[in-house]
Amino acid sequence: MTASSVDPAVRGAAAPPPADAPSTPTRRWPGLLAAALGLGGALLAHRFVPAIGVLTWAVFLGMVAGNTRLLPAAARQALGKLTKRLLRIGIVLLGFSVSFASIAALGIGTIALVAGSLVATLVVTTWLGNRLRLGRARSLIIGTGFAICGASAIAAMEDTARADDEDVTVGIAMVTLFGTIAMVALPLLWHPLGLSDAQFGIWAGASIQEVGQVVAAAGAGGAAVVAIAVVAKLTRVVLLAPVVAAVSVRRRLAEPGGGADGEAGAKRPPIVPLFVLGFVACAALRSTGIVPEGVLGAISQVQVAALGAALFGMGAGVRLASLFRGSSRVLAVATFATVFIAGLSLAGVLLLGS
Repeated sequence: MTASSVDPAVRGAAAPPPADAPSTPTRRWPGLLAAALGLGGALLAHRFVPAIGVLTWAVFLGMVAGNTRLLPAAARQALGKLTKRLLRIGIVLLGFSVSFASIAALGIGTIALVAGSLVATLVVTTWLGNRLRLGRARSLIIGTGFAICGASAIAAMEDTARADDEDVTVGIAMVTLFGTIAMVALPLLWHPLGLSDAQFGIWAGASIQEVGQVVAAAGAGGAAVVAIAVVAKLTRVVLLAPVVAAVSVRRRLAEPGGGADGEAGAKRPPIVPLFVLGFVACAALRSTGIVPEGVLGAISQVQVAALGAALFGMGAGVRLASLFRGSSRVLAVATFATVFIAGLSLAGVLLLGS
């Protein structure tokens, strides 16, 4: 959590403790308890409204808690320190959802289609956001969310983009809103466009943001269509690591002097964050086939729990008054990104044929 997204009073209360202060684990408990309660609320809300994912519910509930004084100052302070650690654990474990063999089975043409749509969407959406003066960080965050894999990709890009909690929350809100619209709209266009089952599965996986939304959109076609759609979607997920690395390298070349403002000696994020390397390592381990399916299921639950708890803490640090500043421009960029990736990936699917 960035300092700019926390109330001044809270920042003042977060001064380094004296040497005889209570142990760190004692001060963590309020944050752990708040994160657990937020995650539990998100899981319960998702059960009643499954169309909205656990991660989105977690952000929403965090914003409610943080803006209604339901969250004590001690819990808010502890959450700030806990959030990034949980985010990184969640991103590392996300790697276990990816199998290189299943992606290779799509064929080089489909992989090129998915990768090309991803890169084009990221570049063009980020450019448009900058043109509309959303800010470099927010533009990149929105571009990443629409191009790759929604909330998970946004969380992974946060440090490299030098984004704050409000940038992240805006990005998640946009991919949730427009991903839900795409989840409903694409199946309605399936048969009028004359797409085969395989073509629709690829289109859904290449253009819809969240995995849950992809499954919902492809579900009308049965298990075979869902399988194709999910593998196409996971192809986007596996490209998360090289995209983060490429953005980091580009920023280093553009800012040879140092940090965010080009100041010499300012700390810069690593070219490839350690947690992104962990993501790749977990994907490689999953691809060997030695991890039992039961273990993979348990890991998936832990991954959702880590990201959900972290995003609850992130939502708690957002001030609603500033969240809606420039919302019309954000909506314009998100609308464009949705239409762009859906149109480009559809063109690629039709070009490839059945």
